[in-house]
Amino acid sequence: METVLHNGRETAYEVVDRGGDGPPLCFVHGSGGSHAVWNGQHALADRYPIVTLDLSGHGDSDDVDASSGYTALSAYADDVLAVVDDTDASVLVGNSLGGAIVLHILLEREFDPAATVLTGTGARLGVLDDLLTWLKSDFERAVEFLHGPDRLFHDPDPNLPERSVEQMYDTGQEITNRDFLTSHEFDVRGRLDEIDTPSLAVYGEYDQLTPPWFHEYLADEIDGGELAEIDDAAHLAMIERPAAFNETIDEFLTATLE
Repeated sequence: METVLHNGRETAYEVVDRGGDGPPLCFVHGSGGSHAVWNGQHALADRYPIVTLDLSGHGDSDDVDASSGYTALSAYADDVLAVVDDTDASVLVGNSLGGAIVLHILLEREFDPAATVLTGTGARLGVLDDLLTWLKSDFERAVEFLHGPDRLFHDPDPNLPERSVEQMYDTGQEITNRDFLTSHEFDVRGRLDEIDTPSLAVYGEYDQLTPPWFHEYLADEIDGGELAEIDDAAHLAMIERPAAFNETIDEFLTATLE
């Protein structure tokens, strides 16, 4: 892992580059995750340098003293932009909370990416009240709920949920709770028409956490937004069906950036 120092903290990131001539892609993970959720996207490194980071408090990155909500979202955006500046990445790909961070950057920051991919996310990311309660007081139950049918996964290889559970416990209750509270407060439904960056909304067919209509709304409200479905997948389509996910974003980027 490489690191970049910014705002008094170090953000860790990984670059996989196999000599492709496409622009670097920066991938942003979701709540309780780390850069490792994007391991299946390393296959794209023959076409594009692949940059994956750990947000503050996740993986190998220093934590930040930030309360949940806008403050944490802004701090996470700082992490992304520091890595973007260090790697010259020009395309942002965000999953779930990572998608909210990408939307925040598009709306609030000066960085103008060549394109974005928004997956398992939405313009508003309200979290079930029960889940918020469990994240605060019964973390084991919250993790079990998230790994129930058609939430994070639809019909995965058994080792995928096991690794996902392990990652969430590695991140820990405090940070994961902050992530979900930050997602819960996120709402830019009235501002999507301000975005003119070429954007693809990608959803898993069975995703109950951020259903297909979340992504239809993104594609409809963002100027020139596009929509794609990944069959036989749920919230973490990039993990569950990496080949289909990679093909989908490669086709979008090829058409958009040519």
